[in-house]
Formats: sequence, structure tokens, C-alpha cells
Amino acid sequence: MPMSSKWSRKKPHFPLLAVLLVFIACSVLYNEFSIQRIHESTDHIPSSQPTPFTYVKPNLPQRASEVLDRFSGCNSTRNFSGKKIRWADPEAELGRRRSVSQESCDLFSGKWVFDNRSYPLYEESECPYMSEQLACHKHGRSDLQYQHWRWQPHGCNLKRWNAIEMWEKLRGKRLMFVGDSLNRNQWISMVCLLQSVIPANKRSMTPNAQLTIFRAEEYNATVEFLWAPLLVESNSDDPVKHRLTERIIRPDSVLKHSAQWEHADILVFNSYLWWRQGPVKMLWGGEENGACEELDGLGAMELAMGAWADWVASKVIPLKKRVFFVTMSPTHFWKREWEAGSEGNCYNETRPIDREGYWGSGSNLATMRMVDDLVSRLGSKVSVINVTQLSEYRKDGHPSIYRKFWEALSPQQLGNPASYSDCIHWCLPGVPDVWNELLFHLL
Repeated sequence: MPMSSKWSRKKPHFPLLAVLLVFIACSVLYNEFSIQRIHESTDHIPSSQPTPFTYVKPNLPQRASEVLDRFSGCNSTRNFSGKKIRWADPEAELGRRRSVSQESCDLFSGKWVFDNRSYPLYEESECPYMSEQLACHKHGRSDLQYQHWRWQPHGCNLKRWNAIEMWEKLRGKRLMFVGDSLNRNQWISMVCLLQSVIPANKRSMTPNAQLTIFRAEEYNATVEFLWAPLLVESNSDDPVKHRLTERIIRPDSVLKHSAQWEHADILVFNSYLWWRQGPVKMLWGGEENGACEELDGLGAMELAMGAWADWVASKVIPLKKRVFFVTMSPTHFWKREWEAGSEGNCYNETRPIDREGYWGSGSNLATMRMVDDLVSRLGSKVSVINVTQLSEYRKDGHPSIYRKFWEALSPQQLGNPASYSDCIHWCLPGVPDVWNELLFHLL
């Protein structure tokens, strides 16, 4: 699909870049505290009583009375009514998913191999678009082994990264990452992997509120990030000010976001952590009295994923548009899970877990099964990039304390580094570079 030629061809300048970095930093900061609470409580247990349900057709234009924003609220809240999303299931595609099953081996099953000759694929200090939250070496991390691990699938090799070849794949196209701060983590990784082969006066980064765009003029291509942490419309869609007391979504509509992503040629979606923060309030399209329903995170995510799947099923033609879904990125908050009897988290971890098949509490199996079932029904319209198991091993790959903190740390926190460690996001260069190598391989 040809992309728009209405570009600004002004040369990048550092004030603009500074605005971008502050924008990214503030967005991570506002959400940091609420995300880290996901391991302090579990999803609400659904009632044992069966709930009758009715089907709702999603993504109906102009059905909602108003657009949700951070000022939106519920006039009242009631129990979940049992509604389900009836999405356009492409039955003819059933069982024909374009995924690892068509590869000669499972790219996502393997081991991490130390390789300080070929990795990292770029230097942290040489990427002008690096986020302060991900630049771990700059912020004091002295052990650099986390940068030198290569993912080795069992029985085959991952395609070697080549920036020029990737740009040729992107020539005349828009590559867009859509999701939360973990997907932004992957987007920054992709920009750092690609930017070095583009002359400085032929590339630019333009922050545009919810949508941020990296442009390479000579390839007529963009690498973009769209903030949409819940995929459907929500009151958390402000890329900076989204630290709210309650989450409100329209479970039956992605139209607000799809208006921005629908013209991209390659789409990379993710969604997970934001559904792990307790119950979600839902304002269905057509509800004019502001009456919300409340549902546990997994149930609400399934409804939202149904609305997303409806868009994919009805709008995506695989020969014209490639769609990828990246599975959950694990966290490492409990050291006792990989080292029995120990306290702490990812802080001070310097090597991957070497126990094949390790699975911690940072990845939810029920969510994994739900996503797998739903994406399977989309057939060749979507490809899965399964980063979960390979990332589970990388307890050493998180920023921990080695990142920019935008709020003053108390003496108590400074005396206990594990108490404020970021065990969610990933240092760069690091694990998300491999996620992008997988994307490169699958393209």
C-alpha cells in the first residue's frame, strides 16, 4: 500500500529530539507505579454462577456517544452483563495461520548463547533516539554481558540482521508498532537497529502526541509507534497523562485507533500488562447514561481482543498488509521463582536463567491460551511473534536501577535498590533486539 508523500522534509534538530525523549520519559514515568502493582494482586475470580450472554457486533461507526479521555468517568457501575463480541471469524482460514508451524523449525524454542563477537548489533551511545529509561550503561550499569547474548533456535539459525535488507523490505511502506510501553521498547530497538545506515540529514523523528514517526527519506519509509495500551478505545489513551484511578474501556470498538493504523503496511501489535492491574470498567457503545460494567482483567482483555480480531478479519488482506501480534513480555519480580529461598527481584542479576522451559509468574498461562485460540482463528491474516518463553530466561535484561528516574528517590528506596528496580522494561541493546530479529526473519 503506497504511503502518503505529504512529508515535512526539514532536517532534524536537537530541540525536537529533546522534546521526543522527554515525551517518552514522562509516559513511562506516569505508568511505572501502577504497572508494578500487577504482582501484588491477582485477577478477580469470576462468579461460579453461569452468566447469560448476548452477542454484540463490534466496531460500529458512530455508535459511541463520546470519545473516552482521561476526564471520562462512570455515572454508575454494575456487574458484567455477559455480553460477548461477535467478530467476523474467517472460517475459510481456520487452521491456516502463517506462523512458526510453516517454518522448518520452531524459531521460538531454543537457548541463549553468549556471543561477544557479533553482539550487540549497535552501540547504546550511537543511537540518538535512545530512551533514558532503557540506556542502562549510561545510567551506571557496568556489567555489559546482557548486550552479548544471541538467541539460538533448536535445529536452525535465525536470519542474521541486516539493516540495508530491512530497509529494502520497508521501501515505500509504513511499519507501525501499536500497543503499550513494551511495544514502544521494541519500536525504539527497531529505530536504533535501522537509523545508523541513514544519513543524518535524511532521517527525522517527529513526535505527534499519540503517534510518533521515524522517517527515512531515501527509502520513502517510516517506522512508527502508536500508543494504544489496551488496543480498544480507553481513558488511558493519552500517551503521557494516563495514571488514573480506574481504567475505562469501550470493549466493542478499536475505531479510534484503527483510524490511525489502518493505512500502515506492516502492523506489530501487543497488549498484556495493562490488563493485569485489577478489574476494568467497560462503557459499551450506545450506552447513553454513562453506566459502566465491571469485569476482571482477563475477561475484559478477551472482549477487547475480539474487537481487534474483528478489525483484522474484516479489513486485512494478507497479500497487501502484514499483521503481527507479539505475545506477552514477562516480568521478573520474584527471585525465589528462579532461585529457591532467595529474596529480591531482577536487581543485580547478570546472567540468563539456564533452566529450559522456565516459566515464572510474570507470564499468565490463561492469557496465553486465550490469545493463542483467538489468533489461531484469524488464519493467515496474522502471524505470531512468540517472545514469551525466550524472554522468560532473561532475568538479567531489565533496567533494574540503571535508568533515569524522574522523581526523587527516598533514602529508604536508595538503601534498598530492589524496592525501586524496573523489572518490566528491557535494557537496550538487549532482548527486544532479538524480537526484531524474529520480525525481520518472518518478513
